[in-house]
Amino acid sequence: MLCLAAGAVAAALAIDSFTLTWIHSIEKIRWEEDWRIEAGALVLTEARIRGTGAGMEPPAGAVLKNGIWHYRPQLPPQSVLRLSHSPHAGGYTLCTATLCQPLADLLPGIAPQVVIEARACETPDSAATRRASLPME
Repeated sequence: MLCLAAGAVAAALAIDSFTLTWIHSIEKIRWEEDWRIEAGALVLTEARIRGTGAGMEPPAGAVLKNGIWHYRPQLPPQSVLRLSHSPHAGGYTLCTATLCQPLADLLPGIAPQVVIEARACETPDSAATRRASLPME
């Protein structure tokens, strides 16, 4: 399950994988990242860039398929993603297997210039496991 939060606004989505997309604010080129929730963390599995531009060269090992650069970022699992929500740049879109929706629409009423946090939701089982692993005082 994916949890989203921005200030006092929060939402939980019953998904275990998603694609995050955005348009580069200067070059107007679409970027995509595929994420999976695994062991309470967010794991980046693949990324794509739909073109190139100044400062946007594809990384070593990227493969060009039908005009889109595909690559596997070397990023460790993340406990939280912090995404800037700004009126000066296009917003993020979150896609699942069945639907794409602007991230801001999933958090109605968020203010401009806020940071959206995405993380794996804590399940009752994971909280119990963490409590059990804490040293007793």
